[in-house]
Amino acid sequence: MTHSFARAHRFALSFVTGAALALATVSPSHAAAKIQRLVSPGGIEAWFVQDATVPLIAMEYSFAGGSSQDPRDKSGVANLVADLLDEGSGDLDSKTFHERLDRRAIELSFSANRDAFRGSLRMLRDNKDEAFDLLRTALTAPRFDTADVERIRAQVISSLRRETTNPTSLASRKFLETAFGDHPYGRQTNGTLESVPAVTVADLREYAGRNLAKDTLKIAVVGDVDPATLGKLLDHTFGALPAKAGLVPIPDVEAAKPPQRAFVALDVPQTVITFGGPGVKRSDPNFMAAYVVNHILGGGGLNSRLYREVREKRGLAYSVFESLIWMEHSGIFIGNTGTRADRAGDTIDAIEKEVRRIAEEGPTQKELDEAKSYLKGSQMLALDTSSKLAQALLQYQQDGLPIDYIEKRNAIVDAVTMDDAKAAAKRLWGQGLLTVVVGRAPQAAAQPAAAAPKSN
Repeated sequence: MTHSFARAHRFALSFVTGAALALATVSPSHAAAKIQRLVSPGGIEAWFVQDATVPLIAMEYSFAGGSSQDPRDKSGVANLVADLLDEGSGDLDSKTFHERLDRRAIELSFSANRDAFRGSLRMLRDNKDEAFDLLRTALTAPRFDTADVERIRAQVISSLRRETTNPTSLASRKFLETAFGDHPYGRQTNGTLESVPAVTVADLREYAGRNLAKDTLKIAVVGDVDPATLGKLLDHTFGALPAKAGLVPIPDVEAAKPPQRAFVALDVPQTVITFGGPGVKRSDPNFMAAYVVNHILGGGGLNSRLYREVREKRGLAYSVFESLIWMEHSGIFIGNTGTRADRAGDTIDAIEKEVRRIAEEGPTQKELDEAKSYLKGSQMLALDTSSKLAQALLQYQQDGLPIDYIEKRNAIVDAVTMDDAKAAAKRLWGQGLLTVVVGRAPQAAAQPAAAAPKSN
């Protein structure tokens, strides 16, 4: 699958932000760039590309753990910490902190996915000292002022309330519950309407103190800075963090075995269908074969089998996609589409038929050759900025890939044989699908939605 975070592909982001970058490579402007393994005087390691094309510096970094480290009864802690780290630090309140960022056009953000707590920093070269210093205080001396905590909490709760009437959000939640049950992957990163109000400032401080540590820190930097200067900046920024994180062990888990089907009633005009099942981890030796054949089934946009069968031949849906999602402790494949309630059954039947066909027969030689050609050629267009390259280099590290992976990738794609592709197709789709349907019951589809009561 070629992950583009557009259109329906945004759905996959609710599962694991960043996974899509793991197989992307550099743009022509960076193709010949040398990736250095830089170690600061204080022992902090980073993957680094020195690039003076423009006077910018982009840094991406992460700490292990993510939302899987949330307390069992308080999902959403990591997400709140990510939203609050840039709301004031040290002697700077939220207003002053953001004024400092805005004055120098510094871009600073944090996010949490299931396996990692990530951050991004982007600045002009001449503003690097202030930018790295603001990041240092955000990581080591966050304020978590009550007014800011309650403001951000209210925003999260408002978003969660909206999700209760959003069919795609409901499908995502139900799919995770079905696939992973009580495992941390079965919980939502942004929490629930019950858990978020219960999170305390003490919970936020405990999470930050336990998770933001040097032993799981990974860093990627691309931009106009020399190695010696960067080493000093890294020590200044990250050197005061705890040496070792206090992570709770997370067990490996395999998604629930298909076939299973669940229905969530919601009175909306369009029914949402989410389907998937157990996938492959990034470390699996057969991952690339799965990646190539998945591109053929549902990741190839207008050229995928699912698009042709569901949209072009039958006109059942406007779009349909299917992705591989890999996490540290599991892997899944997941797809999504939307259709009229009275056509939901036909849509599911068409998807299941195509999934079953590729599982039994595998791809054609023409499909395999075209998929490999596309995946090799598109790499040169995938990343065209320093920020995108830094994001990709960070993801390589999180996925345990070698620093010269960019140079090796095309050969790995080329090495996928027809036998490999057929075995991967059978492994991924031979058991059928976990399917979640959100919308009106079929028998109610012909009835108009109830009119809203008039106000006097």
